[in-house]
Amino acid sequence: MNANGIRMLRLDEVIAMTGLSRSSLYAMIKRAEFPKQVQIGPRAVRWDSRAVDGWLAEKLGEPCKVA
Repeated sequence: MNANGIRMLRLDEVIAMTGLSRSSLYAMIKRAEFPKQVQIGPRAVRWDSRAVDGWLAEKLGEPCKVA
């Protein structure tokens, strides 16, 4: 986590947090139903933890506490 509170999540972390399978996750990204990943290298992607937390809060019907 950096000074701004941003943590970049790996695919396995996103899967563990959401309970979605890899294929479901990418299908939802394709349909714009889940936050897109960020390309951080030629073969590496990560998800912004704030975006994933916001998505989870929305699904749980809770107000999002992301700054």
